[in-house]
Amino acid sequence: MSLLSSILKKRSKIRQQDNLRQQADPQSPEQLPILKNCQDNLQRIKEELGNSTDIVIREFQFQHITGAIVYIDGISDSKVISEFIIETLMKKSTDSEAGKDPFQLMLEKAVSLGSISQIRDWDKLYESLLSGDTIIFLNGYEVAIGGSTRGGEKRAITEPTTQLTIRGPKDAFTESFRTNTSLIRRRIKSPNLWLETMKIGTVTQTDVGLMYIKGIANEKIITEAKERLKRIQIDSILESGYIEQLIEDQTWTTFPTVYHTERPDVVCSQLLEGRVAIFIDGTPFVLTAPAVFIEFFQAADDYYSRFDISTGIRLLRITAFFISLIGPAIYIAATTFHQEMIPTTMAIAIAAQRENVPFPAFVEALIMEITFEILREAGLRLPRAVGQAVSIVGALVIGQAAVQAGFVSPVMVIVVSITAIANFSTPTFAMAISTRLLRFIIMGVATFLGFYGVSLAVMVMTIHLCSLRSFGVPYMAPIAPFSWKGQQDVLIRFPIWAMKDRPQLISKNNLARTGKNQKPQPPQKNDAANSKQQGDQK
Repeated sequence: MSLLSSILKKRSKIRQQDNLRQQADPQSPEQLPILKNCQDNLQRIKEELGNSTDIVIREFQFQHITGAIVYIDGISDSKVISEFIIETLMKKSTDSEAGKDPFQLMLEKAVSLGSISQIRDWDKLYESLLSGDTIIFLNGYEVAIGGSTRGGEKRAITEPTTQLTIRGPKDAFTESFRTNTSLIRRRIKSPNLWLETMKIGTVTQTDVGLMYIKGIANEKIITEAKERLKRIQIDSILESGYIEQLIEDQTWTTFPTVYHTERPDVVCSQLLEGRVAIFIDGTPFVLTAPAVFIEFFQAADDYYSRFDISTGIRLLRITAFFISLIGPAIYIAATTFHQEMIPTTMAIAIAAQRENVPFPAFVEALIMEITFEILREAGLRLPRAVGQAVSIVGALVIGQAAVQAGFVSPVMVIVVSITAIANFSTPTFAMAISTRLLRFIIMGVATFLGFYGVSLAVMVMTIHLCSLRSFGVPYMAPIAPFSWKGQQDVLIRFPIWAMKDRPQLISKNNLARTGKNQKPQPPQKNDAANSKQQGDQK
């Protein structure tokens, strides 16, 4: 009880001092000024932060004035603190520095750090301290010094794990905010690359950055992105998915309307097209907006390879998307309602295989699809070495056992396997998971209405896609609304020299992307012949 009473007395003393200061100079409660007494400041930090063991406090004496440095172990660079702050403070002052003001002398010479700030209120002090800065107090001064010593352990830059490419850069974003922004700065060395930061989350105070290229990005999109970020009122932001769900245009849709990636080169290409990028501290995924439907089928390899190869692979991806979307539904509709559309030999073989299956085609497909989804989810949650073995071996063993037991037919195992493999061809996981969910709905419609139900479901899905917007931009652009110039990078990827303009619905300014006469041409035959003749004469 004595310890509790002493703590309460100290807190009441601090509050009385704050009340006296507020009466002299009224301010908001969040803008309480720093106290002159260094020990009172240290005591307040200890009490407000619950005497946390990771708070390091070291007192010193500078020109016969006592002071203290405060930092948090783990998020501050202890080596920088030791070399540039503590060693500097321990040096004896020279005769020329004897008459100078201690606070100004410390700002000018004593603290050898690149970034120094003067802190006059507790709100700013806690923001700097909990971000990894070191706070320096001097007894008798109502101003503290904040030195930039942010550091600590962080993950090194590694290869991407979700968006792999054969040709292209091998670096990926990390959980460090400044590391991620530096990866973009290294690629786009332009003064027009602007970055605006803010803190979102009343408890986590997460750093969120909005990056765009001034003069290329649409000002309306920039303003809209700022307003949506500023409207967010939440206690915590732990991953980019929090921001994505709070700024998207439409919630009731399975299709992603904000693009996310862990590849810096993809973010750079998005910025150069006029989009904005949103960086969130603590996550290796960066958001870009606005997003369009065809964007989720474009991979980084498409722009590092020849245009004819890229076009063929992109058409293959789109074909795989439709197979993964309506593949099982087509099989259910054909075997249930439209047997006449199946070749006779194949129809007899399918009927013979399904003779001993006790379930209709829909239940048969549902069992296999749910089983495969469970195996895929188990493979993701288990350790990598074990997960791959469970996914592969489990699918083979369960599939073979189900066929032998007569629960499903061999044709259904083939259909489900092809559907799953086609789903893996989608470059973006967000679009792939959306396809997996819609597949079950289309299967149910095909069970009752056959091919008519499949056509109706695809038509409703297309209408829904055309009604979506991403930061005001039509989701199906440039297909709907249709644009001839926009078709250069939709189904067919034109050569780089032919893609002269940026997407018009995204970027309204500085549309020119390439110069004139960029088409490569071989040398003239006459010039080559003349040079050969001149060589022979020599």
